[in-house]
Amino acid sequence: MATAATSPVVGPAARDRLRRAGALAPVLAVIALLLVPGGGGAQGGTGGTGTVADAASGLLVLVCLVRVARGGTRPLTRTAAVVLGLPVLGICLAAITSNDPASSLPGVARYVQVFVLVPAAVLLTVRDRWDFAVVAWALVGLALLQGAVGVGQYLTGTGASYQGEDVRAVGTFGATDVMGMATVVSYGLVVVTGIALGSGPGRARTAALVCAGLLFLPLVLSFSRGAWIATVVACALQLLLAGPRRAVRAGLAAGALGVVLVGGLGIGSDMVEERVASITRVTAAPDRSVTDRYTMWAAAGEMWRAEPLTGVGLKGFPQYRDAHASVALSSGSDTAGAGAVFQRQPLLSPHNMYLLVLSEQGLVGLLALAGSWTALLVGALRRRGGAGPGSGSGADCALVATGLLVWQLTDFFYADIGGPSTVLMSVVLGLAAWWSLAGARRA
Repeated sequence: MATAATSPVVGPAARDRLRRAGALAPVLAVIALLLVPGGGGAQGGTGGTGTVADAASGLLVLVCLVRVARGGTRPLTRTAAVVLGLPVLGICLAAITSNDPASSLPGVARYVQVFVLVPAAVLLTVRDRWDFAVVAWALVGLALLQGAVGVGQYLTGTGASYQGEDVRAVGTFGATDVMGMATVVSYGLVVVTGIALGSGPGRARTAALVCAGLLFLPLVLSFSRGAWIATVVACALQLLLAGPRRAVRAGLAAGALGVVLVGGLGIGSDMVEERVASITRVTAAPDRSVTDRYTMWAAAGEMWRAEPLTGVGLKGFPQYRDAHASVALSSGSDTAGAGAVFQRQPLLSPHNMYLLVLSEQGLVGLLALAGSWTALLVGALRRRGGAGPGSGSGADCALVATGLLVWQLTDFFYADIGGPSTVLMSVVLGLAAWWSLAGARRA
């Protein structure tokens, strides 16, 4: 008598997890492909890089459009559509009023990609807190891999050039995008800080604490002052939101970790001390990079005063820079190491997102873009009220989303868009938008 062949049966819960993971695949692909080294240098302002991660973000938007078309329902709430679509107003107005509208078109595409389309696609793809957690942990995984590469670069002397030595940790982003690894590692550190301070399972919080310890070192070895400042601000806010007791305990733990890694073990201690001290030297004996940055900030202000409402046009900063900058501005920054030969990197943006938008899009563009970001932050803070202690993963989402937003808005005082890591910023904004605009209302 024949017997029925037995085969492993996948339970409904497992099938549902696989299906949901498949739905998240386009977002996860964007994150994973940032491990692929980019072929070109980082371009400031509205410059694009044409990386495989950028291509994957385009595929993400396309897949999302197909899903929306097949679903036959309104994809976004009215509030979400207004908040995410607001930047289009300033972008299009700046392009239309530009002295060279044709040259502004690539800038229109780039801004719409990173500030509107990709965040909206992430918001529509993430359906609940489980999806949010999967994408958040994917950011942590990317940060750990990039950080491991960066630490290896420091230890073997194969990183980007810093103070005459090839020791700067840059991960797979290379010497022309020294902020790339620092940005990725900072995102990961902010995510695990939010999870560790949340009310999730004990194993998740323990894993988050371990990851935080692992990510601290590559962030230090990135020698990125802007990333350091933004991370301190974001994590401090997360600590305050989590409660004073946890803030004190976590602060003591972070201080002890810093003393052990940088002081006790002597890892980059002299260079780190010099870099930290340079943060306060903005008027007394500033280094070359600080002088260039303040000179470009002044040039951006002059451009805005010339065209206060609509700016000089997208991608117009490099064209008008020399006419408004003082003689203190150098011809470019030196880049070398991490597999690249010595070259001069042109200064194509003011390295301040707010001033870049103000100079190229005017007051209208800045109010539209900053207004969208402010609405997301206000929404995230308001919805945190329903995700306090005891609310499980909701508290984690609230702390992670708020921390990521605050990190990005703080970092924009020292950086702007440009380079391969820009597309990851779009994913981060999409995660924050999901919590701010939809997450607190979904299970």
